[in-house]
Amino acid sequence: MNAEELLRPPSSMKGFQTAMDLTTGFEKIVRRDEPLAMHTWFQLGGSAEYFAEPANPDELIVLIKRCHEEEIPVRLLGRGSNVLVRDEGVPGVVVRLSSPEFSKIGIDGQAVTAGGGAALGRTITTAVHQGLAGLEALIGIPGTVGGALFGNAGSHAGDIGQWVGRVTVISQTGEVYGREHDELEFAYRQSNLDELVILDAAFQLEEDDPAELARRMQKYWIVKKANQPMGHQCAGCVFKNPRGASAGEMIEEAGLKGTRIGGAVVSDRHANFIVAEPECTSQDVLRLIDLVRGQVHDRLGIELERELEIW
Repeated sequence: MNAEELLRPPSSMKGFQTAMDLTTGFEKIVRRDEPLAMHTWFQLGGSAEYFAEPANPDELIVLIKRCHEEEIPVRLLGRGSNVLVRDEGVPGVVVRLSSPEFSKIGIDGQAVTAGGGAALGRTITTAVHQGLAGLEALIGIPGTVGGALFGNAGSHAGDIGQWVGRVTVISQTGEVYGREHDELEFAYRQSNLDELVILDAAFQLEEDDPAELARRMQKYWIVKKANQPMGHQCAGCVFKNPRGASAGEMIEEAGLKGTRIGGAVVSDRHANFIVAEPECTSQDVLRLIDLVRGQVHDRLGIELERELEIW
């Protein structure tokens, strides 16, 4: 995707307002013109035409079916760590699974079941405290269980997909069904989970000593946090790592640490992160992404693939 394509709003944004008022019948869970900056790590971008926070799966399913009937686009927003919202905003409905009904975590023997809206970090620490190993290497990765599964979140020590036993999903038409382990495919930062919603997932883990697991998890946490932007900074990780290499190291090798466009800056701590300073706009970030990709290609001959979602 070239610079012009990256910066151009989707055609559906032009003069968008859906023909019907989706708040009718959903007054308790849907609101209009919700600023999305407060819901993302970058803290940038425009508003959602409609923003929905259903209280339970039944309300979510009814809402999805209504949107499907009315041909209203629906997007799922987790904790916003991997999303950049354009300055123009987002048409249709943005759904956030913020209710506790979507964040339940349960233990049954060596299986951990977590709702799609559950924080990945909380799911990991729950497993570790129960002496269940496998997910601890993912500590420090932000977001929800659902988002982690969609993108097969991982680290050098492994990814989340290898531990999945079963996933319950909701389709774009509102149909609920399960997908078993042998139906699922996971690759580097991607999966074949293309349904609209991951309602919950069961992970088959291995027994281990809780104290040893906690020490291991803490080491992973310290290493990850030492190499990321400071916690108070509005930032996001941008590119996938090329096979056998580090996108951050390549960006640094290309001499791009500290490179700035407007209020967007390549992080001095980890070059695969872009930091949004107070005066930053989403367009600043988009232009910097395109600049970094172009410079890495010109200087190193590597085409970086974006991991960050652009809405």
